[in-house]
Amino acid sequence: MVLEPQPHGLPALIYWGPDLGALGAAELAGVVRAQQPQRVSGGIDVPARTGMLPLESVGWQGTPGLVGDRGGTHLHPRFDGITVEQQDAAVLIEGHDDVAGLTVTAHLALTASGLIGQRIVLTNTGSGPYEVRALRVFLPLPPSATEILDTTGRHLRERSPQRSALTAGTHARTSRRGRPGADATVLLAAGVAGFGFEHGAVHGVHVAWSGNQHVLVEKTPAGPAYLAAGEELSPGEVVLGPGESYSTPEVLGSWGNGLNELSSRFHAHLRSRSVHPRRPRPVTLNTWEAVYFDLDLPRLLALADRAAALGVERFVLDDGWFRGRRDDTSGLGDWYVDETVWPDGLAPIIDHVRRAGMEFGLWFEPEMVNPDSDLARAHPDWILRPEGRLPLPGRQQQVLNLGHPEAYAYILERLDDILSANEIAYVKWDHNRDLLEAADARTGQAGVHRHVQALYRLLDELRRRHPRLEIESCASGGARVDLGILARTDRIWTSDCIDPIERLVNQKYTGLVVPPELMGMHVGGPVSHSTGRAHTLPFRAGTAIFGHYGIEWDISDLSAGDAEVLGRYVRLHRARREDLHAGTVVHADLADPAMDLRGTVSGDRSRALFGYSLTGSSASYPPGALTFPGLDPDALYVVDLAVPEEGHPGNGQSPLPWLQAALDGAPLRLSGRVLQQVGLQAPVLLPEQTLLIELRAEAP
Repeated sequence: MVLEPQPHGLPALIYWGPDLGALGAAELAGVVRAQQPQRVSGGIDVPARTGMLPLESVGWQGTPGLVGDRGGTHLHPRFDGITVEQQDAAVLIEGHDDVAGLTVTAHLALTASGLIGQRIVLTNTGSGPYEVRALRVFLPLPPSATEILDTTGRHLRERSPQRSALTAGTHARTSRRGRPGADATVLLAAGVAGFGFEHGAVHGVHVAWSGNQHVLVEKTPAGPAYLAAGEELSPGEVVLGPGESYSTPEVLGSWGNGLNELSSRFHAHLRSRSVHPRRPRPVTLNTWEAVYFDLDLPRLLALADRAAALGVERFVLDDGWFRGRRDDTSGLGDWYVDETVWPDGLAPIIDHVRRAGMEFGLWFEPEMVNPDSDLARAHPDWILRPEGRLPLPGRQQQVLNLGHPEAYAYILERLDDILSANEIAYVKWDHNRDLLEAADARTGQAGVHRHVQALYRLLDELRRRHPRLEIESCASGGARVDLGILARTDRIWTSDCIDPIERLVNQKYTGLVVPPELMGMHVGGPVSHSTGRAHTLPFRAGTAIFGHYGIEWDISDLSAGDAEVLGRYVRLHRARREDLHAGTVVHADLADPAMDLRGTVSGDRSRALFGYSLTGSSASYPPGALTFPGLDPDALYVVDLAVPEEGHPGNGQSPLPWLQAALDGAPLRLSGRVLQQVGLQAPVLLPEQTLLIELRAEAP
């Protein structure tokens, strides 16, 4: 990172990217001087820079870094008296405006993986209230950035990529759903035209916040383009009293020569955290698509027995176990074990699961409430609602205001009681609707910011009381995927859609930020419950192999043949998960959009597992070559099949030579350089098939 002091205001971050080497003071000053702009006709006499907090008071006329006021006054603060304190790869920058009565503190750090982490804190040093309407973090883009990548989506189809040209103006993505939302972009990236996973300089930004947020890329005629991000605030949501402060969420920026390198920085950073899961990720069976609300104990016991026999390590009981919950219209909020369904409590199912050698997990949706519940009838003021009425319902439910101290205390007490009374190792924490008109019923003020802060406190407190507890963040699938929630949970549920074709895209773009061990990837049933498409078991099992593996399927009456196939993939995952959950994730840039090649390469590049899938009929017949990114170019690799039993897929009319060689026990040996640049002829697969290819480096 290179920072340039400014005559007024915070410094400008003029460069972040590949290492520039050891620069002496004179050369560093030359770098700064080389980037200083000219004054131009018709412009401000002092050319404005994209500072860390660009403001109109320093000549900036693009999107401002700070918007706020004191009852309509002090609209244009200017921060001077700048101090800079550096410690290793972190910088603390502070500035003051004594007239406006404000102090700003910028925290900027470079992680070991090459991520930039930044947040800005604003403190009211005046005598009256100050309303913060917007506070944003800014990161500049190089002139080569001419194309934007972000994602959009909906329930059951999150993280669909879209691209657009980076032209003059603003490309903004705003979430006002009280959570990031299924349509939110997990990353806003900009790079050279046509950048891909393997090539092209690209920079991107992520907001580590689980509520409303705003990200943008903007280009003005006065200078280079830039990324900006922060929390989206409603009127009156953040009003600072004297001495009070507001902090932006942490905003993380990454860069790379291609998206593989950009995402690897996020993955390395997350894996370096003290809270990152360290033990192997247990293979999980979740009961939702297996039984829905039919929580018949003998049926559940049979399901658990079959799961244990297949090598499943965690059994999760989903919705329907608590008081009054026979469908999704009632009971939500009444967090007591339903005595009519469980006369002996949850002990019979928990004890059975644990005797079978598995952990037990339980579903909750603590932030929501059905109007048809004892909780809602007793405490209507605990619901986030505008004055005098309820918001429109979503999935027959409303949102509990965790910012209300009594509501918070009730949820903490009920969850803590159930977790303390039972051997529960895992909580699936769901959040099944967007927030609408999310106001505090006591004051009428916007409540999203305080709700998210309370959610974080609640999760932190539960983890403190139950230090071995693991938590999954589910939000009607993947509607709350951000590093704020993942600082307090152990994985996200990537999507409610388990259709493998949809999941290939979803998992690819969720993985721009989230490493695979934090992404729930499950094997669904023969016919997808969300799309109605039918897929073979090897395709369903093979496309899920790279993440936190699981099963979402009624396997109690599985045929012997299907049980053998599914067990084979469970064993493969368990044997390879150390590499899958610690290695480098790579995606190949293949010319044919129907061809998908992705893999994980071990840290020392001695081993790799790749999955080749055909998502539709290929334009080429036979298809072209597969080239394998991320390998050691000088290593000699044995080219083999991870699942030899699947070695004759597709409808090719003659054996594929390299594939047949692997099946005959005489696999090819090719250098990493050859595999990266020349590759292997792709097998002729039927549409919607996958093949798992294993590469092992021979000892020199």
